[in-house]
Amino acid sequence: MDDLTTLAGQDASQPADADRQDPVERLDEAAAALAVLRDGISGEEPLDEVLQRLAETATRAIPDANAVTITIGPEQPRTAAASDTTLIEIDEKQYAANRGPCLEAARTLQAVRAVVGENKDSWPEFEASADHHGVRAYLSVPIVLPASQQNETKHAGSVNIYSYAATAFDPFDESVMRLFTTAASAAIADAHRWQRARDHIKHLEAALFSRGVIDQAKGVLMAVHTCSADEAFAMLVQRSQQENVKLRDVAKNLLDEVTGR
Repeated sequence: MDDLTTLAGQDASQPADADRQDPVERLDEAAAALAVLRDGISGEEPLDEVLQRLAETATRAIPDANAVTITIGPEQPRTAAASDTTLIEIDEKQYAANRGPCLEAARTLQAVRAVVGENKDSWPEFEASADHHGVRAYLSVPIVLPASQQNETKHAGSVNIYSYAATAFDPFDESVMRLFTTAASAAIADAHRWQRARDHIKHLEAALFSRGVIDQAKGVLMAVHTCSADEAFAMLVQRSQQENVKLRDVAKNLLDEVTGR
């Protein structure tokens, strides 16, 4: 398959503009943008913040890029980040219609370039919205999470690039964006691990809090009823079942009653 997935009648390698930068200069700008992205990403950062940084940085790497959005979620896609929020509507029209270059890139795992005005039959919703916002070219490059021992390679999202020039984007731009999507996939994986770690810590904190409340309630029952720890715990369990309330809440309510709260 060609480096740039296109529909019939579209040419992946548009003629270079006379004022287009030479490849070396473009590569230098892409390298500088990647360095900014690398230095800015933290291993302990929420996913949407990472993606927002990616969207803002990607516009620096592609000379013809006027704006960038990031789509995530293969099942229920959403735009998680945008350098220009007014253009999010173009992506949302595609989600609602379940078709468009963004979703085509997700399904084929290939970059898709669209020139506005050439896909009215295939993607009418995308065409109408893009034309309304003055967008003339659109490039969507999939973000693919690498395979692991547990999971196969899978689509995680797409980097969507907008330009107000119909001649924008060529295979070189696609290659640059593949570097960005590689960085994005690593950032997404790190953000997921960070979020799982935070969730695990929250669960542990909740469990420790519950254990402390239950132990205090047991102590109260042991003192009042002159019983063992096991017998006090059985009382809490029985009340939890009778009232259909979580054991932690039963214990907390008992302590509130004792302290007069």
